[in-house]
Amino acid sequence: MESKGDVFNKFSESLQNMDGRLHILDHHVPIEQQIEYLLYSYFVRKRRRKKLNESDYNKFLEKLESVELLKEEKKKILSILASSSEIRAYRLLEQYAKNPDVELVHWASMALMESRIAIETELSGEKQIFISTGLGGKDGKLRFYVLLLSSQKSPFADYQGRIIEKEFEYILPKYDCEIERLSIESNYVELVILLPFTVNIKKVLETVILECNQYGNFLSTMLTVTNVKELNQDEVNQVLRDFWKS
Repeated sequence: MESKGDVFNKFSESLQNMDGRLHILDHHVPIEQQIEYLLYSYFVRKRRRKKLNESDYNKFLEKLESVELLKEEKKKILSILASSSEIRAYRLLEQYAKNPDVELVHWASMALMESRIAIETELSGEKQIFISTGLGGKDGKLRFYVLLLSSQKSPFADYQGRIIEKEFEYILPKYDCEIERLSIESNYVELVILLPFTVNIKKVLETVILECNQYGNFLSTMLTVTNVKELNQDEVNQVLRDFWKS
């Protein structure tokens, strides 16, 4: 927890020291797809110079609504619209993002965010800062996945599970944190939370663990925290196996 906590705290401090308006991507978009989108968008902006006209918008609307158009062509249209700082382009992206092709849900989210930033930059003249993580965020808060383990390498007793639940529900709101998911399994706990970037996540988690352990030291201080992705069951099992060997 030590090194991970330090990394997140430095990240939080760097955000607080940034001069500009912060934009946090709300949706869960895998890092690989974010990189793909940003690289693609860069080349679209670099190559496209002309302003969109009425004919362009009508053509793009028709193509985005088409069920036969290749997804790669729709990707290009979304990126072209996103690179524009026009309100009409944003509205078209917004309309498409409400009911996108299944394969383009993430692409549409990224395009809508890029368009919003472009418009706000032009209208306000203020520096815009885009923050994206694999787990995204909501209402200005970043989303984190946390995995906690039983310190005794054995199933939690019923009362221990109740303590974990009550302590998280009591302590996290004090730091303006929101619990999206709290799953208490036999010998581990999974937590998905929304955390203000000004909050020290290491301090929050250590506080909860300390309070829980007053009733028997049943939570390990070794834990996994990430804002990249939620661990799947195989990954959780691997963490457990590594912990049991230690």
